[in-house]
Amino acid sequence: MAIFAHQENPLNDQEWENIKAVVIGVARRKLVGRRIVDLHGPLGAGVQTIVHDHFAGTQIGRIGLLGEEESDPIRSVRRESGIIPLIYKDFILHWRDIETSRQAGTPLDAAAAAAAAAFCADAEDDLIFNGNAEMGYEGLMVVDGRRTMKRRNWAEAGNPFADVVDATHAMVEEGFYGPYAMVVSPVLYTQMHQVHPGTGVIEIEHIRQLVTDGVYQSALIEDGFGMIVATGTQNFDLAVAQDLNVAYLGAQNMNHPFRVFESVYLRIKRHGSICTLEPSAGSKTSAKKK
Repeated sequence: MAIFAHQENPLNDQEWENIKAVVIGVARRKLVGRRIVDLHGPLGAGVQTIVHDHFAGTQIGRIGLLGEEESDPIRSVRRESGIIPLIYKDFILHWRDIETSRQAGTPLDAAAAAAAAAFCADAEDDLIFNGNAEMGYEGLMVVDGRRTMKRRNWAEAGNPFADVVDATHAMVEEGFYGPYAMVVSPVLYTQMHQVHPGTGVIEIEHIRQLVTDGVYQSALIEDGFGMIVATGTQNFDLAVAQDLNVAYLGAQNMNHPFRVFESVYLRIKRHGSICTLEPSAGSKTSAKKK
């Protein structure tokens, strides 16, 4: 990750490295969407648009001697040009804190940079999962054409596994064979940590046998909701123009504002690769509408 320079940059090389390490470390621990979505790029900080194809066709490849049989080709049913948005959060380092750190020979406190990185990570996950209706961006949890399934009451042991079985079976029938990944709200994630009936094994361990690309939780998914996706860049990816970065904005009132920022765009190519789990009338957790 490069640091955007500024001729009035108040930090020395070691201080910059510490800021960079903190921002990268927080992002790696915090980001959930990137654990299930492949990356495309980086494309370059100046790239502002990208082609976004929506594909159809789920039949497996043909086998033949001469290659003359029809193969039901993957085809784009819609192509659009997506504008890659900026995600950013500013923080301030006070000049007195910088001077105190240098005089005392102690590391500069990077808590403000860490907080800015955490907020940017949350914004990226929110974009991946929920999109942004105001700006016209799709999200995995809300995109048209996804499969939806009413889940059972996960407070009862055995129900989470049964729902995962049903969801993956339905996706296999539509030609989305996996591997699969799963992201749910924190309450649902907790409810998977019950002993599966008759096995003596925590239920999430059984689920991981079916969902081999990982089972995750995110507070950016509404309470009571979740999703199972067939992973792979053929289904969706995150186009990265500028990966998470730090820029110095120039001194203000003797203090020093900085910006943590990135530019990314989620491309959902095969909408049927997503199955969202939604609460039914009998479930104990219900979602609040945004």
